[in-house]
Order: sequence, then C-alpha cells, then structure tokens
Amino acid sequence: MFVPAYLKTYKKGLLSQKIEEAWSILEECNLCPRNCGVNRLKGERGICKAGYLPMVSSYNPHFGEESPLVGSHGSGTIFLTHCNLRCIFCQNYSISHEGEGKEVSFERLAEMMIELQEIGCHNINFVTPTHYVPQILKALDIAIKKGLKVPLVYNTSAYDSVRTLRILDGIIDIYMPDFKYADSEVAKKYSKAPDYPEVAKKAIKEMHRQVGDLVINENGIAERGLLVRHLVLPHGLAGTQKIMEFLAQEISKNTYVNIMDQYYPCGEVYSDLYLNRRITPEEYSEAIECAKKVGIHRLDKREKRILWWI
Repeated sequence: MFVPAYLKTYKKGLLSQKIEEAWSILEECNLCPRNCGVNRLKGERGICKAGYLPMVSSYNPHFGEESPLVGSHGSGTIFLTHCNLRCIFCQNYSISHEGEGKEVSFERLAEMMIELQEIGCHNINFVTPTHYVPQILKALDIAIKKGLKVPLVYNTSAYDSVRTLRILDGIIDIYMPDFKYADSEVAKKYSKAPDYPEVAKKAIKEMHRQVGDLVINENGIAERGLLVRHLVLPHGLAGTQKIMEFLAQEISKNTYVNIMDQYYPCGEVYSDLYLNRRITPEEYSEAIECAKKVGIHRLDKREKRILWWI
C-alpha cells in the first residue's frame, strides 16, 4: 500500500527539523538562486515579491494537468501567488507578476489540502511553490494531523536551489519541473536568469535522485517520481533538442515528459518579434521527434477534459 513520503518523515520525527531549517533561510532569504538576502520574517520582499505568509490565487480540482495526475477526480492544485522566475510571457501573468491572490494563514493552507483530498483529488499539487517552501512545510505539519494522506506534487519552473530541494527530500512524492530554456542568453532575455539552464539541470538531477522515474499504479495514477514539462516556444527558442538530450543522457530515458504546445503570446511579449505568435504544428511535431530520437518514450498524451471548480 502506498504511503506518502512526508508521512514516513513525520513518523520518524524529522519534519520539525526540516521546518526549522527552512524557516532559518527566510531571515536572509536565499531559498532560490536569486539570493535576494531580504529578511522575509520581518516582511521584507525580494524579486519574487513573497513575504511572510503564503499567498494563494486559487485552489481547485484541476483536469487539465498530466494524465497520471488527473485520473478520475482531478489533481488538487493550489496556485500560489508570485514567482521567482517571472518569465515575461508567463501564461499566469496576473498571478506571477501582478500578485493576484490573498494571504492565508498556515491553518487555512492546511485546510485547503484537506478539502481537496476530501473531494477526491488524487494529489495536492503546489503550483509555483519555490518561494513558499517554509510556509508549505509549516502548513503540511498541520494537514498531516488532520489526516492528509495523498501524494504531494512540487510543480515548479526548475529555478530551484539544490539546498532547498534537499530540505524537501522525504517530503515531496512527485516533482514536476518545467525545463524552460537550454540557452542562457534566451533565459536572460525572457526571465532575467542567465544561469537558468545550469540551475535547472542541477535541480532536476537532485529531484530525480530523490524520487526516481515516475511510478504509476494499476489505476493509472502517479504515486512517486519525476515528471518533466517542456513548453515549446516559437523559433526553437526553448532549445528542445538540447533539453531532451540532457534528459535522456543525464537523467533517464524512462523520464515521463509532457511536451506542451499551448504557448500563446501574453504578458509582455506582444512586441517581441520571436514570441508574438503561437507555435506551428510543424514546430510541435519537430519537438516530439527530438524526444523520440534520443530515446524519450514516456510522452504524456493530452486529452480534452471538462474543468470544474470549487
């Protein structure tokens, strides 16, 4: 019988240590590679704009996620406000850049997890969690005592510090990073993060070290492992071939990958000559072939689903 990693850690008495370690980072915040150094315990805010309390934009059973997360009852997504990467084309721009959402207590964040579990969601899916790791851990401690028992999903841009990820070892069941760019100049232009490609590689290696390849049970539901997303950008700007080669050669050819075709111009890119259009069918087909040629064979199959919200 599947038991989430965080329950094992909690029973060993190790969760409190992880909470303490994570919270100590906020005094001079370097949770992520931005290394802003602000004191978030006193309400100071860095590049991500996050403060002391967690901010939530929405929470709901989501049916547009990857097939092994969705199942029959949806993935229990909690959309956290702000982002440490802040891509100028972000398709959740109002959340990541404009701060759509409201601060909630740790008790309320825990209640959201329990509510999503009670309506049948197969997992709790934290969307853009990097800048709220300490807050998530604090709320998780409360949720465990209320009966939380479904897998936790860490749905991230992959702009994550290995130090922070190691705190999450034994907490997160499913890591779902989006490997966005292979080229540092592209990452610099669109996310002001020239170190992104190397940071993402180190982060994904650490994620895979912790949880391995994606494990899917007899009902088709993911229980543990790594699931990588890759958003195809116009004109090959994402560097799909290099990213697929990295996954095949340095992670695993058995990596479960969702190559996404839903890019559309939004945010600040309307005047950009390269990103001011959707991708073409040919660009998407080429991305799929890049994966297959290097031996990546577990590709997510997208299906149209009806969304319902709470």
